[in-house]
Amino acid sequence: MNNHVTVLEIDGNALLHNLQYFKKKLNATTKVLVVVKSFGYGSNAVQVAKFLEKEVAYFAVAYTDEGIALRKAGIETPILVLHPQVQNLELLVAYQLEPNLYNFSIFNAFLKLADEKLLLNYPIHIKFNTGLNRIGFWHTDVPKILSEIIKNNHIKIASLFSHLAASDDVSEEEFTTNQINNFAYIVKQFYEHLAYKPIVHILNTSGIINYAKAQFDMVRLGIGLYGFGNDIEETKQLKNVFNLTSIISQIHLIEPGETVGYNRAFTANKPMKTATIPVGHADGISRKLGNQQYSVLVHNQSAKIIGNVCMDMIMIDITDIDCKEGDKVTLFNSQEMILNMAEVSETISYEILTAISQRVKRLLKC
Repeated sequence: MNNHVTVLEIDGNALLHNLQYFKKKLNATTKVLVVVKSFGYGSNAVQVAKFLEKEVAYFAVAYTDEGIALRKAGIETPILVLHPQVQNLELLVAYQLEPNLYNFSIFNAFLKLADEKLLLNYPIHIKFNTGLNRIGFWHTDVPKILSEIIKNNHIKIASLFSHLAASDDVSEEEFTTNQINNFAYIVKQFYEHLAYKPIVHILNTSGIINYAKAQFDMVRLGIGLYGFGNDIEETKQLKNVFNLTSIISQIHLIEPGETVGYNRAFTANKPMKTATIPVGHADGISRKLGNQQYSVLVHNQSAKIIGNVCMDMIMIDITDIDCKEGDKVTLFNSQEMILNMAEVSETISYEILTAISQRVKRLLKC
């Protein structure tokens, strides 16, 4: 049971709005895979997946244990594990998860396991590196992969995919187009030699926005589902999903010359009123947000964080705000606040969201 007073609310109606917004950019037959890795981009993967299960064709997670959590929660939709490890393959099969096979080490290990367990047409996914240079086979590996697949009835390719390196950067259009074309050539080789056609996908959120003509059979919706379009104008069309709140634990009256927090980082130059909030860098609030660099909301009024962010607490200036102990404090409730928090923290929205500690209570509302 989680009784932490700091709560991350997840807006189910906003999730649906954002999903439908991206679906409108697609052909009617294009499938949608929703990415719920990293606890659903910091939300709650199980709650999000349960809420959207009837709306999508696939879910994707990064690691096997994330997929197992979804299965244990009753999720029956196909689940692609994007970065499985050899030592987890037996568990992966036990929970009917679908592995991305990205090099010959894991490819051969899974073929061996499939043979030992006498699997029949077990769905696998093959990823190709077309320029991101992270994980994935090379185009020169196609003949060897095909020779193994064609003679093996233990496995069947559910999808072929790749990942765009700079789909959010309009200045990289030539590079991205080359990625798409190279991937299409790889797909063509499989189509020429297989008796069936796997699902094909390459677009992520910003790919859907900027390269919708390359949607193939399916797209992968990640950060866009959670309210960010990697483009200011697109983000304005999306709804905020996250609302992080806490409460005032204690109020202090500070005299001029008194200091606040570790290292005496803040010194009052006038009589002040401060409030202590039970949330800190162990909850995902970066130390860079302290020392008056970021403001929270108390009764919709701005209150700067003063002094250093502590592990479990922050202190804020409420000198001009009429409030009391127990009142609600909003850390963020809009894309603008999240983006501002990211800018001050010198990072991106992805890191702000996924950094919210699992000790913070999650609550999906709709």
